[in-house]
Amino acid sequence: MATVTVEVNGRPYNVGCADGQEDRVRALAGQFDALVRQVAGDVGHVGDIRLFLMAALVLADELHETRTGAARKKGAPPPALETPAASDGVAEALNAVAARIEKIVRAI
Repeated sequence: MATVTVEVNGRPYNVGCADGQEDRVRALAGQFDALVRQVAGDVGHVGDIRLFLMAALVLADELHETRTGAARKKGAPPPALETPAASDGVAEALNAVAARIEKIVRAI
């Protein structure tokens, strides 16, 4: 397993990845960094965790729109957004990610 140092919103983060995937991780981190900086420009400085969460929500929205468009092209019904009961696992995952980000930010 390889480790790559990426920079998001001016801060370095070490990220583990499969060997040979380092360039892909750097490219993805660069895209995420650009989105985080765009969100920061729109809302001002609200802290890295909130910026990361807002950027993640923008990405989730884009993913949903992409899946909806793909379903329309195939003639299938568009995917529904998760109901609150079905999204409990997602909320738990987001909370876990937020806790990890907070831990990383405190360590810097």
